[in-house]
Amino acid sequence: MQLKSFLRSSPSSSNYIRHFDIPDAETSEHVGGSMLPILLNNLQRDNDRDLVEVTLEMDNNSLVLCSVKPSPEHKIYRDDHHHFHQNQMTTREEMKSKLELVRNKSSAQRALGGLRFISKTTGESDINDDLWGKVETRFNDLAKDGLLAREDFGECIGMEDSKEFAVGIFDALVRRRRQKMAKISIAELHEFWLQISDQSFHARLQIFFDMADSNGDGRITKEEVQELIMLSASANKLSKLKESAAEYASLIMEELDPDGLGYIELWQLETLLLQRDNYMSYSRPLSTMSVDWSPNLGTSKANNIVKKASSALKCIVLENWQRGWILLLWLSAMIGLFTWKFMEYRQMEAFQVMGYCLATAKGAAETLKFNMALILLPVCRNILTRLRSTRARILIPFDDNINFHKIIAHAIAVGIIVHAANHLACDFPHLVNSSPEKFALVASDFDKLKPSYKSLLTGVEGITGISMVILMTIAFILATRRFRRSILKLPPPLNRLTGFNAFWYSHHLLALVYILLLLHGTFLFFVHKWYQKTTWMYISIPLILYIAERTLRTWRSEDHAVKILKVSVLPGDVFSLIMSKPAGFKYKSGQYIFLQCPTISSFEWHPFSITSAPGDDYLSVHIRIVGDWTKELKRVFTEDQSPACVVARAKFEEHENVDHRGLPQLLVDGPYGAPAQDYQKYDILLLVGLGIGATPFISILKDLLNNTRAHCNDSNTETSASDNSWTSFVSSTTASSVKKKSQRTRSAYFYWVTREPGSLEWFKGVMNEVAEMDHKGQIEMHNYLTSVYEEGDARSALITMVQALNHAKHGVDILSGTRVRTHFARPKWVEVFKRIAMKHPYSTVGKEFLQSQL
Repeated sequence: MQLKSFLRSSPSSSNYIRHFDIPDAETSEHVGGSMLPILLNNLQRDNDRDLVEVTLEMDNNSLVLCSVKPSPEHKIYRDDHHHFHQNQMTTREEMKSKLELVRNKSSAQRALGGLRFISKTTGESDINDDLWGKVETRFNDLAKDGLLAREDFGECIGMEDSKEFAVGIFDALVRRRRQKMAKISIAELHEFWLQISDQSFHARLQIFFDMADSNGDGRITKEEVQELIMLSASANKLSKLKESAAEYASLIMEELDPDGLGYIELWQLETLLLQRDNYMSYSRPLSTMSVDWSPNLGTSKANNIVKKASSALKCIVLENWQRGWILLLWLSAMIGLFTWKFMEYRQMEAFQVMGYCLATAKGAAETLKFNMALILLPVCRNILTRLRSTRARILIPFDDNINFHKIIAHAIAVGIIVHAANHLACDFPHLVNSSPEKFALVASDFDKLKPSYKSLLTGVEGITGISMVILMTIAFILATRRFRRSILKLPPPLNRLTGFNAFWYSHHLLALVYILLLLHGTFLFFVHKWYQKTTWMYISIPLILYIAERTLRTWRSEDHAVKILKVSVLPGDVFSLIMSKPAGFKYKSGQYIFLQCPTISSFEWHPFSITSAPGDDYLSVHIRIVGDWTKELKRVFTEDQSPACVVARAKFEEHENVDHRGLPQLLVDGPYGAPAQDYQKYDILLLVGLGIGATPFISILKDLLNNTRAHCNDSNTETSASDNSWTSFVSSTTASSVKKKSQRTRSAYFYWVTREPGSLEWFKGVMNEVAEMDHKGQIEMHNYLTSVYEEGDARSALITMVQALNHAKHGVDILSGTRVRTHFARPKWVEVFKRIAMKHPYSTVGKEFLQSQL
């Protein structure tokens, strides 16, 4: 019998056709593997010259039989009923044949990584030494009368956060012993430990199978599969998945039990795990762009340490040169001012009385005046937003304005300590205790009377200085991360000192500080001429700019009162506001606005990213409830079931006119610049969002798709325009050139990382709408759920398989309910960067990273 084989190989291998003869039955065991001759032997029984077509799939060391059918070149005529009974294998037999072909070392090794019960790095030495030692210690702490209870088994073996799943392992191991017991001794625990930490694939597979085989008959029914799915969902805290466990159990039975026998055996579960990579390859992301990515990643590694170091240094310089020269300039200015003032006072007669303490205090004071002026500029948001659109952005890192603001604040704190410490602990005592001869050098500054230490502190300079130190200390402490984010837990009523409100109001104490600073700089010792009193020179211009900034915000916010079109309460403690767009309000994707609700507070403004696109006729924001203000905002807009309130998923549009009577007023201030607004200067975008921090990217994705659609429409309009109309030609050409200029960005990769499954629900509408609008495959979206155990852990193995099967069959992810497949654990960023770089070797890739912050 002659066999013609068409082999479909991996990209690294070539396609070829090969003819060969099947040997006789008695010699067939040595050809083509253990199962292939047996499979083909049935095809040989009726006609020795039949020609069949066998489709095989090669992947590294794996050989998978895909199909066997008569060759179209030599059609075989036979009795169909007779051929069906004698020559056709059952589906179950074909699955067994496939299993034998793929059961080799490389496949088993890949599957081994998918059934880890203990640790990703567990090895034999770890089992015998460190890990077992820890287990034994926990046994001694948990055991009563030398016996460990069944419910404490998970905590004892290190699965305290998955106790229900650990109980399933315990029951499976107990059933192996043909016993019924709820407590085990240390010897039995050690035996169980050796089994679950066994590095053999078949040992792990057997435990996993026994967990589902609750009656120990060697067969798993649909109900038992459903129970194991629910157990895995419980271990990963996926309550929604438990509700659909029956549906997904049917999906697995349909895949593994095509003959409808009502059960699956160990080898069928092995088939599912060994062919996991095949299922995963069918379960592709939203866009088909990832199919073109090269599989040969990470093969080129620099062996030269010097080359690695130079490459790393180059990356550091390219990424930080803007910050570097700004910080260097700032440090140089401070050093210069300190040195200048230090040397000036060193030449004065007062130096003979107070020494270096006075010169040091005055040098620190000069840097304080400089920094107190400079610290206002990074928070002048309107000015920075304007400057972002100029060439100044090439040299100045406007995205780091808040970080620079914090750095200056730390420098002010150091300056205050140096200045105040030298005055209070050094030069004041020197002055008070100076001899009459030395005091005579500075007596004219004190009306010929030597001051006491108390009089120095109670004078204008002392009172203003001490008051400024107290006020700035309060503002500085309450602005620290532990206070601002309520990480520090204080008892009532001290708990009011933590949170955003305390930070916000305490910062307004600095207005009084600037008034005191002007007074403090006016009544100076040893300085009498007005032009030598330089405090007002430093702070006047920045202070005027900041006052103008705040005045503009107040005026604009009153003019930008908006109407609420829709309030959507979304899963995951998120709600969205869709508002009317004020007249003349223009913004870019990625920018943010400040919102104030006078019903809650007439002073508090809170920033939120704009999630609508610039071309929309409305404004929208998505707000996560993380504090008192956002909780109160949701309450005032959703209480009494206001006509604007709905319960829905996040979508771009679908708002409608509502009755605005009785709704609270909402004021808008902005827009303000943000790092993501410059996305159009890149060819390719890599957008990384953490949790609610991904909201600015909603606007960017929609704006990118809208621009593409407008660009296509303009191209069609230009083509259909009359050749005889010069006006039409000019306007079309101008519009087209503008679109081409703004359409540099060709595609985007969006990675959304969240730890809360509920977040996938509120983002579902956005992901689906992006998929519907993305006709050209510009957007590739990836979801990563970090609360689920990483792919490879036994607790998520079945969920991973259900996810891949459902996505391959229905094209829908089981967690997000969209076409975007959800991955487990965190992205492998090195691999992501390599893939994008290899796919777009001559493009400029822009990376934007945003996370939720307070």
